[in-house]
Amino acid sequence: MIETTTTTAPPASSRRFAFLVATGILLSRIAGLIRTRVFAHYFGDSDAADVFNAAFRIPNFLQNLFGEGVLSASFIPVYAHLLARDDKEEARKTAGAVAGLLSVSTSLFVLLGVLAAPWLIDAIAPGFQGEKRQLTVLLVRILFPGAGLLVASAWCLGVLNSHRKFFLSYTAPVLWNIAMIAGMIGFGAGRTQNSLVVITAWASVAGSGLQVLVQLPTVLKLLGGLKVSLGYQAENVREIVHNFFPVFISRGVVQISAYIDAFLASWLPTGAVAALGYAQTLYTLPVSLFGMSVSAAELPVMSGAMGAAEEVAKILRTRLNNGLRQITFLVVPSVVGFLILGDVIVAAIYQSGRFMHSDVIYVWGILAGSTVGLLASTLGRLYSSGYYALRDTRTPLRFAIVRVALTTLLGYLAALPLPHLLGIEQRWGVAGLTISAGIASWVEFTLLQRGLRRRIGHVGVQLLFLAKVWAAALIAAAAARGVLVALGHHGPIWLAAAVLSIYGILYFGLAMLFKLSEAHSVLGMLRRRAGMR
Repeated sequence: MIETTTTTAPPASSRRFAFLVATGILLSRIAGLIRTRVFAHYFGDSDAADVFNAAFRIPNFLQNLFGEGVLSASFIPVYAHLLARDDKEEARKTAGAVAGLLSVSTSLFVLLGVLAAPWLIDAIAPGFQGEKRQLTVLLVRILFPGAGLLVASAWCLGVLNSHRKFFLSYTAPVLWNIAMIAGMIGFGAGRTQNSLVVITAWASVAGSGLQVLVQLPTVLKLLGGLKVSLGYQAENVREIVHNFFPVFISRGVVQISAYIDAFLASWLPTGAVAALGYAQTLYTLPVSLFGMSVSAAELPVMSGAMGAAEEVAKILRTRLNNGLRQITFLVVPSVVGFLILGDVIVAAIYQSGRFMHSDVIYVWGILAGSTVGLLASTLGRLYSSGYYALRDTRTPLRFAIVRVALTTLLGYLAALPLPHLLGIEQRWGVAGLTISAGIASWVEFTLLQRGLRRRIGHVGVQLLFLAKVWAAALIAAAAARGVLVALGHHGPIWLAAAVLSIYGILYFGLAMLFKLSEAHSVLGMLRRRAGMR
């Protein structure tokens, strides 16, 4: 991130949209954390936990291929541009055609997934044998239809976001989490873990259906009715399909990387797959909460930019530079918090029932490894949105392939041979997976940034701004760690509330002392939302 010129504050509307997205994501993530805590309580790092985490990755592949990221990149730029031209009828027809094509293709993939489940398990988690493998096959077959429903939810999100209706689309997953929580708590008493994990899978499918149903009435109202078709010949639909496949492949290769991680983790001792899943729930939170919120708010606006090439480039530069600052201001303290206070965070969320203190330390180690590339992967989301706004989906694809190739090579070396060479327990190889993925994320980030600079001019974050943000986060975390030592042994939730509150207050206080405008903007928006002057 090389120094660039100072940018003006983002328009209030952009901040408001990003705030709505972030609020929706925060609510759904809080529900997700509660779900994961309940899951940890009942399953810990058991074989059943390994099975569910591995099984969910396979149908989740379908959701990620056809879901939110792909539709955001291919559908929203075209649909939002039609809305900007006030061509509502063509926008409605385009949405209906995309819904039809998506329904057919997703249904075929769901059917193939259910039939091919045993072979998928052999390819993804060959380390699972006997009853553990059979249970994984059953869960994959249950979960695949639910993943298909989540693809329909992603289509709803694309329509809602293009109409600047962000809150509903990003809070809808709360229902999915509630359904799973209800399933585990309602049926958890007196059942074996294997029986309960099957019930949890069915609850996931029910929650997926609820997630679609809660969005559909608003979507139909915005569209003025929906006529589903397979109208591929329409120009706008062809452009969406044309843009869809590079992003589809890009998401596919990234998902392959995630499956390679699961493949490697399946060869590590029991608990590695589950621990990786617990850590991923935490380290993907800043990516979703901050990277996705800013990127989701900016993509429809950037896609609707009108004018000559230089005018469009100027709009994109301004919005990207401001967005990068917002993301950096919020993600850097997340990185420092995971690294220095990760044990406090993990204990507060997961330590209960079968999830012991030793599990806390294990997950913290994996979480610390993820901090290597957390900032790069989060900023990369916004850079990718810049390409998508320019209707370029192929350049991010090439860079994603580079990232996956590096992740695969480095991940294998870090997970399997390296622990033996270092003389440490083999199970810590899973932390090597997150470290290697972080290194690859920085390579992808550098390629994305350089490519955009050639297209639209200089974009990036000022070095002075970066120095101030890192200094504020490190000083605040060191002070919070000192408070943790002074407080001694207390309940993990109350301890986390005290320590993390001090960390957050000190970070914002130092940011204001360093005259970072983002601190004033965030606090001002919170005051306005709370009805304060």
